[in-house]
This record gives sequence, structure tokens and C-alpha cells, in this order.
Amino acid sequence: MAKKLSNMARLEATALALTEAQRVNIEAWGDHPTFRVRNKNFVFCDQDATHLTVKLPGEEAAALVATREGAEPAGYGLGRSGWVALELPDPLPAEEWAEIAELIETSYRLVAPQTLVRKLDGA
Repeated sequence: MAKKLSNMARLEATALALTEAQRVNIEAWGDHPTFRVRNKNFVFCDQDATHLTVKLPGEEAAALVATREGAEPAGYGLGRSGWVALELPDPLPAEEWAEIAELIETSYRLVAPQTLVRKLDGA
């Protein structure tokens, strides 16, 4: 029987596979991890990655909030800019992780410099 991967293990594998992405723990937030590209956050999360915040295009953010249980506009006014907070079980079922991985990549693409996005696309 295969061991189920934790959300954090999956998040790290997904986020850190993106060009120049890095994990930075924020001491002031109780060492909560963030994932960044060139000092710009594209994922905020808690220690277990059961709460993720990602940036999405406005219409996609609105649709996700309207259709996914546990999704809501991010606090601190970030929701107005397309940031969405997600609440996830740990471990998230593997078949659901593909959607979360797409959201992480979308967030990266919105935050990263276009030169890095082109590298990601193989251009």
C-alpha cells in the first residue's frame, strides 16, 4: 500500500519545480511558509498546507469561490486582487491535487516575471 503524501510534501514538490521558486518561512507569522519567485509571493500557507492562498485572474477567482467548498476571497483586502484562500483536508486526495497544482501554477504565472513564464513554457 502506497504511503499518502502530505499536502506540504505535494505543495513543495509542485511549487519548487517552477523556475526560480523558493520556500521562505515567515518568522513573524509563526514560521508559516510562503513560496516566492524573485521575492514575490505566489503561495501563502500554514505549516500543514491545509490553508493555501493563491492569486488567480479575477473571473477565475470568483468562479472558484462560488463553486469550491472551503474557498473564499483572501483577507486583508487581497481578495479584491484575485487572491483566494482555500481550506484543504490533509492529506488531500490525489485526484483533487491536480486542480490545486494548476492553481499554484496559475498563481506563479501571474506573479513571476514574463521571462520566467516563457522559460516555463519552453520558449
